[in-house]
Amino acid sequence: MSTSHVIIGDGIAGSSAAESIREADPDADVTVITDEGEALYNRILIKEFAKGKLPEAPISIHEPEWYEERDIDLELNTHVTEVDTDAHEIHTHEGDSYEYDKLLVATGGTPAQLPVDNADADGIHHFWTFQDARNIREHAEETDDAIIVGAGLLGIDLAAICGAQGIDGTFLMRGNRWWRYALSLDGAEIIHDAMRDVGVEPVFESGVDHFEVDDDGHVEAAVDPDGNRYDGDFAGVAIGLDFNTEFLAGSEIETDDGIVVDEYMQTNVEDVYAAGDITQFYDTILDERAQNGAWGSAKEQGSVAGANMVADAEEEEFRWVSTYSITHFDFPFLSFGHPTLGDEDCERKYSDTEWRRLTFKDGKLIGGVLIGDLSQQSKFKKLIREEREVADKKELLLEEDVDIERLEEGAPAQAE
Repeated sequence: MSTSHVIIGDGIAGSSAAESIREADPDADVTVITDEGEALYNRILIKEFAKGKLPEAPISIHEPEWYEERDIDLELNTHVTEVDTDAHEIHTHEGDSYEYDKLLVATGGTPAQLPVDNADADGIHHFWTFQDARNIREHAEETDDAIIVGAGLLGIDLAAICGAQGIDGTFLMRGNRWWRYALSLDGAEIIHDAMRDVGVEPVFESGVDHFEVDDDGHVEAAVDPDGNRYDGDFAGVAIGLDFNTEFLAGSEIETDDGIVVDEYMQTNVEDVYAAGDITQFYDTILDERAQNGAWGSAKEQGSVAGANMVADAEEEEFRWVSTYSITHFDFPFLSFGHPTLGDEDCERKYSDTEWRRLTFKDGKLIGGVLIGDLSQQSKFKKLIREEREVADKKELLLEEDVDIERLEEGAPAQAE
């Protein structure tokens, strides 16, 4: 009798799991359920589409025929309302039920909305889905002034979209710099200058107290907590995600700002797995729970989960050093591992557009940020995977060309 696998979510995690299951078990029943109206697309490239740099065609990864060819049932525009883990069933908004032997939850999140007046006004955009990108591109092509809120990785995408579309933007940040949890002022100022070069002005120690709207309910300005007013008939808000776990209420699946899984992507409930940015996974490198929404990480989690869902399979462990790159400016930007964590760090600025910061925990390298020169990333990722204690070699690690052999020889740290 064939095994029934149900996957909720058709992002890269869910799709990779489906592919992994099909490769391992040609006879399995595989169903992928998504509340979106289109099959898997490239979330990395939708920012280039929104900037007006790409047409729609390259964004799609899987057409419906891809699922048909692999005998995978794809259910679009379908909202899951309940998971009954005792009965091994899920229920949808249309009253349909799906039985499963193994279940994967890969539902990701929904952009968080600012808890301020008029936060849902016309002209205020969140940036997460392909349809969001379409709406942003259409509106951006007819606007002159924009407001951006959210000093993180999605916020910088919105800033770049404004720059590419020739829109004057104001970027409101609560702290004194962009991505303050991972960058010092020296590193962040490189990004701030790049924003200014494309017509986006960062405003620090700010935020939004409320939005003002016109008589038709369309946004026309943001007012910060100090009463400063910033004009804009286009607003992009990127302040984080609310993870889509509401349908798990009553299922006994453990959640904690996401779904808790072990290194095999299995939840605390038998036969139920989770993958993607929704997971609070056990990181075998950090030796603690972690969360990561990078594309590569989600893809690997999905592949690992799918392999482990197949009956009698030898368990695979998720062990990954994630990366996140930004290609909006004249210089490259890359974060790797866990740059916002750690108990030690070191950094160096090499030029106006070259900077490096590394973070350590318990003497081991766990993450970092590279601006301008990415040539050393593979060495740093290797050190993370090997869990090498190198915090006492900071000077060697900050050399422009890191000599791994000198690290391996146990060369002492050098004084500046």
